[in-house]
Amino acid sequence: MKVNLMHGAGGEVMGELLATITNLKHNNAGGIGLESLDDGAVIPLNGQNIVFTTDSHVVSPIFFPGGDIGRIAVCGTVNDLAVMGGRPIALSCGMIIPEGFDVADLERIVASMDEALGECGANLVTGDTKVLERSALDGIVINTAGIGVAETVVRDNGLIVGDTIITSGTLGDHGIAIMAHREGFDFGGQIRSDVSPLWTLIEDALAAGDIHAMKDPTRGGFANAINEMAHKSGTGIVIEEEHLPIRKNVRSAAGMLGIDPLEVANEGKVLMGVAPGDAEAVLAALRSHPYGRDAAIIGTVVEGKSVVMRTAIGGERFIEPPVGDPVPRVC
Repeated sequence: MKVNLMHGAGGEVMGELLATITNLKHNNAGGIGLESLDDGAVIPLNGQNIVFTTDSHVVSPIFFPGGDIGRIAVCGTVNDLAVMGGRPIALSCGMIIPEGFDVADLERIVASMDEALGECGANLVTGDTKVLERSALDGIVINTAGIGVAETVVRDNGLIVGDTIITSGTLGDHGIAIMAHREGFDFGGQIRSDVSPLWTLIEDALAAGDIHAMKDPTRGGFANAINEMAHKSGTGIVIEEEHLPIRKNVRSAAGMLGIDPLEVANEGKVLMGVAPGDAEAVLAALRSHPYGRDAAIIGTVVEGKSVVMRTAIGGERFIEPPVGDPVPRVC
């Protein structure tokens, strides 16, 4: 078997590749293993929980409505820390730049990164730059790694039967914005990426109630993330289709493009499993934040092993994890 593009798309095929990697003999160096496959690693240190994560970012085009590759690079790492309860402290940045890249574009990317860092109170503290021959790379690649501190660690496998499922906002915005922009479609209102740093939003939610599990639905979208949470927790989930917040222009664009908006990446949303008695308080906290105004209660954790959606017409259908991402290079 050889690696192909689907192995990096966030769906079932990527999961197979990760299983191969994490089954390697020496995956537990230093006693901190990869078995949880969460958004980051938790490293106990002097009575504190240090959360550490890393991600590499490619997107085409590098500038798009609502953001750019620099903002994605910061937000992707900050959000991976935040959904584990980690307050982001410091990030590194490694850039691989093709020969001939416009310096003005590079300045714009760096300014965007700085703005996103300022929103969440983190700092860029170290980095590395490489320049490759024009023929070796078709666009800029940015790797960011980050560390944070978590008073209470939240995993993506902590769902408990009876929990309420909450999304912090509308789904499908980022992936559909990228595809619509690429194809030059005009749907009457501009579809914009949701790329945002979510720490302050999540901080407010954590203070409002008992959150058992969190995950940001990036590659593979909502469908992949919600299935991963259910599978890791050993539970089922029932989702109410009528409660899913999806913008009308996103739904229309997805229909024209033949793409399920539940299967494309989001870059500024979080899924939460919340203790049922705290659900309304957490929802209110989310809605009081600029990035959570469209937050909604969308489902319930139940006994079982599947994610089922009750449709608007009274039927039921399974929400399956995508095999791959229908929109390449979106994060």
